[in-house]
Amino acid sequence: MSAKVSASPLTSAVRVAEPPARFRDLLAAEWIKMRSLRSTPWTLGLITLFVIGSATLAAMADYNNFPRYSPESQREHMFSLHDAFPSTGYWTLTLVAVSMGAIAVVSEYGSGLIRTTIVAVPARGAVVLAKAVVVAAVWAVVGAVSASGSFAVSQAILAGRDAAISITDPGAFRAMVASALVAPVCALIGLGLGFLIRHTAATTAAGIFTLLVLPAFFSTSRRWSAELNHSMVLTAWQRLSTEWLPPSRPGYYVATITESWIVYAVWPLVAIVVALVVIRRRDV
Repeated sequence: MSAKVSASPLTSAVRVAEPPARFRDLLAAEWIKMRSLRSTPWTLGLITLFVIGSATLAAMADYNNFPRYSPESQREHMFSLHDAFPSTGYWTLTLVAVSMGAIAVVSEYGSGLIRTTIVAVPARGAVVLAKAVVVAAVWAVVGAVSASGSFAVSQAILAGRDAAISITDPGAFRAMVASALVAPVCALIGLGLGFLIRHTAATTAAGIFTLLVLPAFFSTSRRWSAELNHSMVLTAWQRLSTEWLPPSRPGYYVATITESWIVYAVWPLVAIVVALVVIRRRDV
């Protein structure tokens, strides 16, 4: 009788013990959290349509105005690449991406779900990395669909004026890749700001300021100011998505292609590092 009683605690302890959560389980959990938000599918679908629609309108405008262009413009059709990736569509895409990246974090803090998550998975760094992977993957898909769709639709319209470009033309493929990646880059920036600020309105305002307002403080007329301007995400996107730029001259500084790709890599990396540091040093 005593032998049976003494063995029962050991048996229950073994039965209660569970293996630690695997990283793929964390990815699945973060994906469930993201898709469970009612606004997620609507937002992703609408912003994709908006980007493609912006490219459609830009291409239609040049299609209609084409007969009034100069012979040089008609021959070189410098507008074709810009029509494929118009600023209106992609600036809006970046703002939506940074906001949704922030909401992926702030919504958990607002509902208190983050406490349950940390209790279930004490490895806070793994939680941050899983969330970053899911956010980046979702927005990479949105960016890829938007970029390929806007390029295909705009060039199909311009083909009616024999002004379309091919993806193999100089700068076209680079512009498509840069336009596809700008969405996950901005979403990760929003994620980092979300962990840092933890307030929806303040995080959204900080994202808008960082992406749109901050670059306006720097010009290209002075070397130090131009370098700061070149370190901004939208400046890098404009450089990578544009083939036709004014030549560099004294008093005017143009970012290089390499510098712009480095900006794409540094911003999300810094955002993730900030998130890792903040979640480990702050209480939830």
